[in-house]
Amino acid sequence: MTKFAFLKRNWMNRKIFFGICLVLIYLGSTKQSFGQFVGQDTTRRVITTAVGFLTISPDARAAGMGDAGGAIAPDANAIFWNAGKLAFVENNIGFSLNYTPWLGKIVDDMSLSYLSGYYKLSDDQAVGVEFRYFDLGDIDLFNDSGDPTGSVRPREYAIGGTYSRKLSEKLGVGVSLRYIHSNISQNIASIGDDSKPGSTVAGDIAVYYNTDLQMGASTSKLAFAGAITNIGGKISYLDDETKDFIPTNLKLGTAWTANFDAYNTITLSLDFNKLMVPTPPIYETDENGDIVYDQNGDPIIARGKDPDRGVISGMFGSFADAPDGFSEEMQEIMISFGAEYWYNELFAARAGYFYENKNKGNRKYFTVGLGFRYQVFGIDFAYLIPTEQEHPLAETLRFSLLFNFDN
Repeated sequence: MTKFAFLKRNWMNRKIFFGICLVLIYLGSTKQSFGQFVGQDTTRRVITTAVGFLTISPDARAAGMGDAGGAIAPDANAIFWNAGKLAFVENNIGFSLNYTPWLGKIVDDMSLSYLSGYYKLSDDQAVGVEFRYFDLGDIDLFNDSGDPTGSVRPREYAIGGTYSRKLSEKLGVGVSLRYIHSNISQNIASIGDDSKPGSTVAGDIAVYYNTDLQMGASTSKLAFAGAITNIGGKISYLDDETKDFIPTNLKLGTAWTANFDAYNTITLSLDFNKLMVPTPPIYETDENGDIVYDQNGDPIIARGKDPDRGVISGMFGSFADAPDGFSEEMQEIMISFGAEYWYNELFAARAGYFYENKNKGNRKYFTVGLGFRYQVFGIDFAYLIPTEQEHPLAETLRFSLLFNFDN
């Protein structure tokens, strides 16, 4: 039983259940995902995990480029995108503060905050720290008669460190380690006596490569990046027998930056993402549409593979466990691409697009953004425009402040 199932057990706390529904929106994000945890949907198998806030793009620069930030030029937010490129950051010290009001069209007090910073130990080594905080806002509680009994404020956070090193002038690698804590039940007795906050530890491994190109009188840079993020143990909200995968993710990206002259620079970026988490199988059902169980009380799988696997088996098995085979595996790849234009390294304009298959969440949206840099200070802004009207992610804003210093 997942955390969503046990929260669903007690309708006395129906607003908590609704709040968790909102969390599912960012895990895989439209009406289709609702069917995944209130009943079986044989046509749409959205992959859901615990602590989905770890996958939300925190910084406004990459967010303005369709969330295609894997291989773009590094700054303090490289810790989120690719630890391998942090050693290539130009300044010696820097940090970034990012803030995103989340699902603002539905609730007015849910938000993601992200703080990151780095320090160059030498020309070829850098260390970094990060802190992510996801606030689900105030959720009201009611008794069986519908009378209010108070409120809670579920929250999740992650804190971690990063080490990045150049192996050559073109190649870099990086590793990160973080502690993750999730308290969505707030120890509410009516949800279940065994409910508790969940916590786990996860890590990233990343590689980054960039090379200079000559284009007549202008110069350009081509970069490639690969990372597996959030490799870690499952998280439990009930007991040791009931655990959920965290969003282990494979990211592959590339970016091309052209300096046309001393004033005009453009970057084009492209990212591919795939969750390394088991795909929900199709269970056997009876004539009433109810799931059939075997003599041990386990649901019988008609197509696909048992999702109750270990972390390593779940990661590598995620490339070949979809009930509909290779075609469905390809549907699980999310695509992001974007463009960024800089004038005189002072002003930036950005645009991008994010695509997710309709059977795997159906998030499709355009993004736009602006940026400004002056001496040690920078500010970025991004705005999300879904292709679907009245989408929960509509009007999402992101704000970032950056500071970069030399010794």
